[in-house]
Amino acid sequence: MKRLLVCAHAPSLNTARMREALVKGARHPDIGGVEVVVKAPLDTQPDDILSCDAIVIGTTENLGYMAGLIKDVFDRCYYECLEKTEGLPFAFYVRAGHDGTGTHRAIESITTGLRWRLVQEPLICRGEFQEEFVDQCQRLGLSMAASLEAGII
Repeated sequence: MKRLLVCAHAPSLNTARMREALVKGARHPDIGGVEVVVKAPLDTQPDDILSCDAIVIGTTENLGYMAGLIKDVFDRCYYECLEKTEGLPFAFYVRAGHDGTGTHRAIESITTGLRWRLVQEPLICRGEFQEEFVDQCQRLGLSMAASLEAGII
């Protein structure tokens, strides 16, 4: 059984819906070989990252940067995961009130240092909330889990 870790900051009803849609996609009934573990940022520990086969990070855009709680995950886990998680397949989504550029750049910078492998184009959900964001997150979760189960990532 492979393990997909979802670490997502969901401070609002809409961001919670996005996270739940991602999890629903990842837990699609046709996917049987992937355990989906969902952790809030404050609950995410280095062992969670060390024991997963892939990770999806979800964050809001806060002041042109990732959410502080997601940054905290990286701060607490970076050195324990460095050199032990090289090549870890990952994807991320951003609920961006503006353009998401700073958040994208920050996550890319940190994960480059970890030498993780981005396996999906980042999902940047910009502007006013749209129902399409929920569907996009569900597709991202399905794609990550199906690719993990099939050994593609």
